[in-house]
Parts: sequence; structure tokens; C-alpha cells
Amino acid sequence: MAAPREKSAAATSSAAAADAAGAGGGGNRWGAAVGNLTELGANVAALQRLLAKKAVFVDEDIFSKASLAADQARTIKILDQRVQSLERELDAAISAAARARTEKRQAEAAQRAAELRAQEVTKELENTAKVFKLHMEELRAKQEEIAKKESDIKVLEAIIRTLSNKDDGGSSE
Repeated sequence: MAAPREKSAAATSSAAAADAAGAGGGGNRWGAAVGNLTELGANVAALQRLLAKKAVFVDEDIFSKASLAADQARTIKILDQRVQSLERELDAAISAAARARTEKRQAEAAQRAAELRAQEVTKELENTAKVFKLHMEELRAKQEEIAKKESDIKVLEAIIRTLSNKDDGGSSE
């Protein structure tokens, strides 16, 4: 009776291993399930071998306690794996947050630099406008001076024409 059970446990174990190999690592849950099935098959096979060699009779209370302890050990193992997974996720989240803070600081520094540059350019434009205004005032003053000199020249030309007309008229008389 033990031989058929050993064969079915070995078949279950090898089928689970074949499924795991065919799945190509389709996820942590699948891998954990296959691992649990493989472990269960190995445990059943070991129990069958043990029962075949030594007939052990245990009362129901001891068997249920041992079964409960085995279940708790598996649960603890699964929970430990989950804790490790969560710790890795937490470490990744902390690293991502640190990178985000660094990028934010760099962006803020770049923004401050751009604002300072904008202020410098604004001051340069204001200074250029002031210089331009002074040059315009100077040009207006020169233009007024030129206009005054032109008017003086016209007056002098008129005086010269008048005098030259008198001289021409005086020598003809």
C-alpha cells in the first residue's frame, strides 16, 4: 500500500517541478505555490517511507499538535518572506523619495538661478534705457544747438546780402 502512495507523491512532485519549469518564473506567487507543492510532496514521500520502515502509531491529540506546529511553521515562513518583500519595497520607496527630493532641490536651485539671471537682465535693460534716454537728451540738445546755429547762419547770410546789396548800390551811385 505504501508503494502506490510513494509513486503518486513522486509523480505529483515531478509534475509540479515540470509545471514550474514550463512557467518560466511567471511570478513570485506561482513559484511559492510550486515550492510548497514540491515540499508537500517530499514530506508525504518521507512520511510514507517512515511509515513503511517503522509503523508509528500516534494518538489523535499528538498528531493534531504536530500538524498544527507544521502549519504554523509554514505560515511563519510565508510571513517572513512577505516581510522581506515588504522591506525591499520600503527600501525602494525610500530611495525613490530621496531621488525625488534631490531632483526637487536641483530644480529649485535652477529656478533661483533663472530668477537671478532674469533680475540681472532686467537691470541691464533698465540701465540701457537710462543710457539711451541720456543720449536722446544729448542728441536733442545738439539738435537744438544746430538749429540755433542754422538760424544764426541765416541771419548772418541775410545781413551779408543786405550789406552786399548796399555795397553794390553805393558803388553804382
